[in-house]
Amino acid sequence: MTNRIALALGAMIVLAIGYDMLRNDMAGSLFIARKFTDLIDWLAFWR
Repeated sequence: MTNRIALALGAMIVLAIGYDMLRNDMAGSLFIARKFTDLIDWLAFWR
């Protein structure tokens, strides 16, 4: 992965979180965080 691609992906993530913060009161980010913790628990079970 080149630096240009990494910076573009990082900028898109920051913009998406900023948009979610302004428009949705972090509901989308909270949903993703909860699903991520469920995924971690599921992976820990299968380890």
